[in-house]
Amino acid sequence: MNDWIASLAPLGARFHPDRADEIEDFGRVLDAADLAGGFVATVTDLGLIAVAGDDAAGFLHNQLTNDVEHLGTAEARLAGYCTPKGRLQATFLMWRDREAIFLQLPRAIQAPLQKRLTMFVLRAKAKLRDATGEPERVAVLGLGGERAGAALRGAGIEALPAAPYARVEGDFGTVIRLADAFGAPRWLWLTSAATAGAALPALRATLALGGNAAWQLAAIHAGIPQVTQPTQEQFVPQMVNYELVGGVNFKKGCYPGQEIVARSQYLGKLKRRMALATLDDAAARPGDEVFAAGDPDQPCGMVVNAAPNGAGGADVLVEIKLAALDGEVRHGTAGGTLLRFAPLPYALDAPDAPGGTAA
Repeated sequence: MNDWIASLAPLGARFHPDRADEIEDFGRVLDAADLAGGFVATVTDLGLIAVAGDDAAGFLHNQLTNDVEHLGTAEARLAGYCTPKGRLQATFLMWRDREAIFLQLPRAIQAPLQKRLTMFVLRAKAKLRDATGEPERVAVLGLGGERAGAALRGAGIEALPAAPYARVEGDFGTVIRLADAFGAPRWLWLTSAATAGAALPALRATLALGGNAAWQLAAIHAGIPQVTQPTQEQFVPQMVNYELVGGVNFKKGCYPGQEIVARSQYLGKLKRRMALATLDDAAARPGDEVFAAGDPDQPCGMVVNAAPNGAGGADVLVEIKLAALDGEVRHGTAGGTLLRFAPLPYALDAPDAPGGTAA
């Protein structure tokens, strides 16, 4: 257990006995009102791959769904890594500084993904390393809601990124603005354990304190999918709206699965998309199937991400047949818990994507 995670125990963090680096929320699950008003979450379930070297950008550009070669140091982008059949093996938040390009992804799938990417480096001058525990970015805080901006400025970060997927860095570490949720900005702050530890008491004074589940709930309401272990190789990017949120560039050239991703975009009409829903079952998990009442014998979709919503249930992003949205959809079985759908913060047929370079 690293020192940063251990330091969270006095704040009320509950540790999983069999997974020492994973924690639950602090005392209670945050709800939509907490997230909208202002929250800070300690994020401990995300890992970080650093790719350095003269050919780092070119190597990643040929592997990922988004443009890496033109990624600037003042921005971040979403990107996916597909199989040759166009199915997502991972989704990343990606940014670069003067030293390396960083890929943030769930820690549970980091090691095998890093190993797989390393296999394709070949003669390129690029080296991958696990940057998760590096001192200058060991602490990861997620913030959002109406009061979060003022709280960050109070912590000494006066020049916050002005637009989604903009990035700033300084002695305080790295701050990236992400897609909004509940009509308010979200920020990801990576910094040292000492800086985060010094800032947390003041942040807690004005913001609700949560953990991984709170951060996941905010991402769900922003409509941003995260591929996790149960959903690897399940979705072509468009099935989880990935081109709509800036994760796919259709002009950048080849990468694994590119032909299938392009064909899905330009040939025929998309019949599956990702939707936002809530259900009265807090046990919903990524990879769970959902069923339409009109066709109860086969699943019509799959849960992409899920998080407890503070009301006894869960809010989910679910990949689903568009035709099923017109009827009753249930979790697990045709007789399971009813899904209640809600609007995403973007249109499913939006021609432009925020925070990236999708066509």
